[in-house]
Amino acid sequence: MQKAPWVTYRPELKVLDCTIRDGGLCNDHAFDDGFVKAVYDTCVQAGVDYMEMGYKASKRIFARDRFGAWKFCDEDDLRRIVGDNPTSLKLAAMADAEKTDYKTDILPKKDSVLDVIRVATYVHQIPTAVDMIKDAYDKGYEVTANLMSVSVIQEPELDQALEVLVETPASTIVVVDSFGALYGEQIEILVKKYRAAIGDRPKEVGIHAHNNQQLAFANTIEAIIHGANRVDATMGGLGRGAGNCPMELLLGFLRNPKFDIRPVYELLQNHIVDLQKKIEWGPLVPYIITGQFNQHPRAAMAILETDRRHRYVEFYDECCE
Repeated sequence: MQKAPWVTYRPELKVLDCTIRDGGLCNDHAFDDGFVKAVYDTCVQAGVDYMEMGYKASKRIFARDRFGAWKFCDEDDLRRIVGDNPTSLKLAAMADAEKTDYKTDILPKKDSVLDVIRVATYVHQIPTAVDMIKDAYDKGYEVTANLMSVSVIQEPELDQALEVLVETPASTIVVVDSFGALYGEQIEILVKKYRAAIGDRPKEVGIHAHNNQQLAFANTIEAIIHGANRVDATMGGLGRGAGNCPMELLLGFLRNPKFDIRPVYELLQNHIVDLQKKIEWGPLVPYIITGQFNQHPRAAMAILETDRRHRYVEFYDECCE
């Protein structure tokens, strides 16, 4: 007999808000404290499981006076927003392989309000990422491995990377569609591949989708259907370039009564509407084009800052070259 699993929910499925981290790529992480606090409060009220506050970026590589506080997530800045975080919401920061002074800048868990370190890596950085994962785990954190730009990784390399990552203490291995290029069928194949690599280890598969082809929500649902239990979303879809899976859509789809969508709509009404007048994100035509060509959106981001922003055919032809 056919079943209807969408009328119930998986209690083990958890949601991570990455509005401030991924959205910070739109404005050099210069969100004011009021907005960051509003997102934090919304996550608490909505029952979201994790909130990613930003990056732990190296101050040797990134100038402190050029970027906002959420590029670095120093402890004083974090506590200015969340205090000691007397809530059930777990706080995360992303650490990019080869762009983080992780041995010094990531404090022992006992000295930090953070709960999770999300190690982001390209396939050629796996050895560094493995060391970062072990370092964060040894310091007492929950750790995830976010393997970026999976849509351009050759299958033998992906298989080898997964073979290595599943042996680390990372509790979640995340499928990351960095270019917003993947379709549902590909998401299914990848989630099943990641789950097969994990085997009977106590780890989960995650999904982080970009919205270049307006498929971030659909691809997130597809990942959930095939067993991804860690899912990323952002308020209003705010995120680099075309943005991410919108939190308001995701929570509307999930059936777990612990989630409350109303605070999300309140944040959209009171903050996101005004923010859209200051910074730009969403599936604009140049982002659609780079997504269709499975290319990094940096070229689209660049052209949107010029008077060529509406010369779509010209940009399309350039991407074809």
